[in-house]
Amino acid sequence: MSQAITANELKTRGVAAISEATSDDREVFVTVRGKNRYVILPVEKYNYLRECELDAAILEAKDDLKKGKYFQESVEKHIKRITRG
Repeated sequence: MSQAITANELKTRGVAAISEATSDDREVFVTVRGKNRYVILPVEKYNYLRECELDAAILEAKDDLKKGKYFQESVEKHIKRITRG
C-alpha cells in the first residue's frame, strides 16, 4: 500500500518527511484536507514511467505511419492547418 503524508507535515518537516516516507522506494501521496493531491516518486521510478510513456508514443507514431495517418506539407501549410481551430 502507498504511503501518505499531509501537506502540513510536508510544510513543517520538509525533505525529512519525504525521505522518511519514501524510504522503501515506493510512491508517496501528499494529502491536502484529507484528499490525495500529489504524488512523490523516486527519480528512478519516474524515469522508468517516462520511458514507458515515450515508448508508447513511438509505437503510436509507427502505427500512424503504417496506416497513412500523417501529413506531408510545408511549414507554412502546417501552421495554417493547425491554427484554423
